[in-house]
Amino acid sequence: MASYDLIIKNGTIVTADSTEKGDIAVKDGKIMEVSFGKPLEATADKEINAEGLHVFPGVIDSHVHFNEPGRTEWEGLETGSRSLAAGGATSFFDMPLNSTPPTINKANLEMKRALAEEKSIVNPYYWGGLVPENIANLRELHENGVIGFKAFMSPSGIDDFHNVDDETIYKGMREIASLGSLLAVHAESTVMCEQLAEERIGQGKVTARDYVESRPVISEIEAVRRILSYAELTGCKLHIVHASSRKVVEVINDAKQRGVDITVETCPHYLSLTVKDLEEQGVIAKCAPPLRDQEEVDELWTAVANGEIDTIGSDHSPAPASMKVISDNIFDGWGGISGAQSMLNILLTEGHFKRNVPLEKIVELTSKNPAKIFGLKTKGTIAADYDADLTLVNLNESFELKKEDLFYRHQHSPYIGRTFKGKVKTTIVGGDVVFENGQPIQRGR
Repeated sequence: MASYDLIIKNGTIVTADSTEKGDIAVKDGKIMEVSFGKPLEATADKEINAEGLHVFPGVIDSHVHFNEPGRTEWEGLETGSRSLAAGGATSFFDMPLNSTPPTINKANLEMKRALAEEKSIVNPYYWGGLVPENIANLRELHENGVIGFKAFMSPSGIDDFHNVDDETIYKGMREIASLGSLLAVHAESTVMCEQLAEERIGQGKVTARDYVESRPVISEIEAVRRILSYAELTGCKLHIVHASSRKVVEVINDAKQRGVDITVETCPHYLSLTVKDLEEQGVIAKCAPPLRDQEEVDELWTAVANGEIDTIGSDHSPAPASMKVISDNIFDGWGGISGAQSMLNILLTEGHFKRNVPLEKIVELTSKNPAKIFGLKTKGTIAADYDADLTLVNLNESFELKKEDLFYRHQHSPYIGRTFKGKVKTTIVGGDVVFENGQPIQRGR
């Protein structure tokens, strides 16, 4: 009789292709066997009875800002990864800005990697930055394992992470294409957004609605169209992050039809929050691109259902409470939403239960597609020889998110007070339980 480290019995196993009851056997961090329809005949050092629970591949959150080193007081790898584990995520891709120094060369990457290996309880991966001054460093970043590169077409808000001009876009994309990597882009028009903001502020128009109207959907579309022209010229693979509107997604899908190698991400806040939330909660719900109206939210869900969106990432972008103070001028506050811990809850509640989005589609967007797009060959599904990164969820359990439930360094989020259906019970990374009974657990303990 076979012997394993862990057997998960009687769970309903969800992949991008099916939902079926079965057992999972794990040894040395890998899934060794999945049995559907009949119990596994084996022994194990540990057994989890998942009766009544759904077993998902661990969420791969491809868009977080953990800010370490240098701005750990905003968020750190320890608190950020604990929050992810509580939300069912088993891997994350940390963005290159917000850290000081930013991840724009090999030395800075190695500094971040050493801290992540020490502090993170889930699998860390890293974006490299593309800024005007580091094109010569792109190769060394790629050779040392960055998942891809990230650029801002408009100011990032971080002094030591500069946005790209057109010359940098061209030279950077040509180099990235030669490396066989990809470029992720924050796509908003600097000219449009800065001029519209200047006009409104000059007129004393500083409400939530004014902020939203200063960063219109057309500013995203303009930037996407411009970066697409460089993608067609250089052959560089593109990934557009945090699209806030289906209108943006449609431009990207038109490019796909022309043969451009491009993918698109949206975020949970664009699928669940509106301008009304920004008006009510102020800077806590401020982000860029900004929240849109309910019609845009509904249209994005249509895009999800139609397979027009490739990935969903949290864009967890935390800051201390002192930077999120509600004031009469919404332009003054730091933009960024704390949401990594709630991503799966939002997709289940707003998507599966409210809009009948299949569980398989949620797995596709949060596990299968991120693994495929970013080359994580042993992640993204539940099958033999894949990593044992798993999340056990009680889909019948509802809960109200409270401030004290959050494991962020700063316990604020626009989702506090919301009721979600589908509660994460256990999170497993490489065969180790890292979240159970409402608490994160250090790996190996």
